[in-house]
Amino acid sequence: MNNYSMSKLQDEALVTQLPGYANGYAKVNGVELHYVIGGKGEPLFLLPGWPQTWWAYHKLMPELSRHFQVIAIDIRGMGSSEKPEMGYEKKNLARDIFELIQHLGFSKVNVAGHDIGASVAYAVAAQFPQVVSKLILLDTPPIDETIYRLPMMPLPAGQSVFPWWLAFNQIRELPKKLLEGRISILLDYLFDTLAKTPSAIRAFDRAVYEVAYQSTESIRAANGWYQAFPQDVIDNKAYAKLELPVLGLASEGNQMLELTLPTIANHFQSVTIEGSGHFLMEEKPEELVTFIIDFLA
Repeated sequence: MNNYSMSKLQDEALVTQLPGYANGYAKVNGVELHYVIGGKGEPLFLLPGWPQTWWAYHKLMPELSRHFQVIAIDIRGMGSSEKPEMGYEKKNLARDIFELIQHLGFSKVNVAGHDIGASVAYAVAAQFPQVVSKLILLDTPPIDETIYRLPMMPLPAGQSVFPWWLAFNQIRELPKKLLEGRISILLDYLFDTLAKTPSAIRAFDRAVYEVAYQSTESIRAANGWYQAFPQDVIDNKAYAKLELPVLGLASEGNQMLELTLPTIANHFQSVTIEGSGHFLMEEKPEELVTFIIDFLA
């Protein structure tokens, strides 16, 4: 359990660490979304993934706001956004974002997503290409049929990381019974295992995510993102190849984006962030900001 006061871990306090940013809320597609907005220029939507919140982008947001109007969003089921029982298919989460774009009065935006957020970002671009200028996928390709071939056990060759949590999060009811009040055990495991520099995700950051995921409804909602994967596979197969520019930024040793981009986009580039694990935004924020600004310029 973390040693920080609850008040310091809430969005109202977190946003004060990012001068020029403010919290916002919007009712879209039947759900209330929380977002943090700041900066001036072309709009850039940032979508985080599991097990994080909008705070995953906090190291990037100060510099990005010098070039763009930045909107970091808690997707449906995440952080301070509403956590309904249903609607976690990425096609539907993309409609949440599309309606938020309309609500904020933007005609076109750039969209970046990490982890689960990458699948949502892709679905936004695939369904609503008329409102997306450019797409950035961070270390995670959209869900496709290869999800069924991922190893659930370590390979004999000595594979150190195997995504057992994809199967774990498919199970209904059990995760919230096991994890309520103990979510920090899982969070520390993920950050320590999937990051090349675990210390980049500070104790304070981990406390922010612990508070965000400790309740049963938060655990249930996060499981919903994974339990929608079979439908996501079907939905994603129906999309045409993207014509808009796509940038893939991958962690060292992760070839999934490089292999997937040619199948989903006609205009793309893929970059490996050397020395980074899965949590690119915390581990290599300066490099990430440079690539993002250059791509969107």
